[in-house]
Amino acid sequence: MKIVVLDGYTENPGDLSWAPIEELGTLTVYDRTPLDDEAEIIRRISGAAVVLTNKTPISRSVLEACPDLRFISVLATGYNIVDTAAARERGIPVSNIPTYGTASVGQFAIALLLEICHHIGRHSDAVHAGRWERCADWCFWDYPLIELAKKTMGIIGFGRIGQQTGRIARALGMEVLACDNHPSDSGSSLAQYVDLDTLLRRSDVIALHCPLFPETQGIINRENIAKMKDGVILLNNSRGPLVVEQDLADALNSGKVAAAGVDVVSSEPIRGDNPLLTAKNCIITPHISWAAKEPRARIMSMSAQNIQAFLSGAPVNVVN
Repeated sequence: MKIVVLDGYTENPGDLSWAPIEELGTLTVYDRTPLDDEAEIIRRISGAAVVLTNKTPISRSVLEACPDLRFISVLATGYNIVDTAAARERGIPVSNIPTYGTASVGQFAIALLLEICHHIGRHSDAVHAGRWERCADWCFWDYPLIELAKKTMGIIGFGRIGQQTGRIARALGMEVLACDNHPSDSGSSLAQYVDLDTLLRRSDVIALHCPLFPETQGIINRENIAKMKDGVILLNNSRGPLVVEQDLADALNSGKVAAAGVDVVSSEPIRGDNPLLTAKNCIITPHISWAAKEPRARIMSMSAQNIQAFLSGAPVNVVN
């Protein structure tokens, strides 16, 4: 059985092994596949029964051109890069990896927040540049330092990752509010569920952990920002299009939003004209919340399990 990985480099830049998947068939791994070259995507998939993809799109026309394809496993939770309806019409199950990064993504959200509160990296750079050595006082700081205890974090989207972020926030002494269409007992043990307007009005820090749906696209916009406290902090390591980036940039530049930490943007890699690049007090990281070795190893293991389950006739984590 031929297995093809279309874009394996970000999953495994060399610190993991493809062996669990190699054991299941004849494996070909491409580090990258041009996202907009459908002919090349078809050429690489041709003859494969199983394809693994992260960000390389598999469209209806690709599926029609690859009659040997029997199973698609996405190396991520999000699966919008696959035409799942067209795959279903052809009897091709599409599986994803639903739970690999809960701890890592929650940890990263808090890392963004702590960097905003203390600017550790910039202060360390200042010390290495000799500023402390030359300082007239025994300490200095270049930015307001923020204590989080007794402040309120509002989390929009309170599933596994939102709840993990909430646990850490509570450990820091924060009150946690949550807005989610599906309240749960586990969520109620961590946070007070409120409606969106209440969360926007009461929160000192707002973290986005919701999926990208039509109703959540652009949920952080000029109108909703106006409902927030002056000096609010915004965190987004969920999906870039949840934020209207020009509206957030305007709010950062006016001071309405004191600071933002984002790990995702609307178009990735980021475009040079993204307004957040020149906005005040905006930390931007290159979509790495998921990328610690441990969650990537879980992706590898769960991808092998997805393929094994398909071969046994009982596919799991099917999204179509």
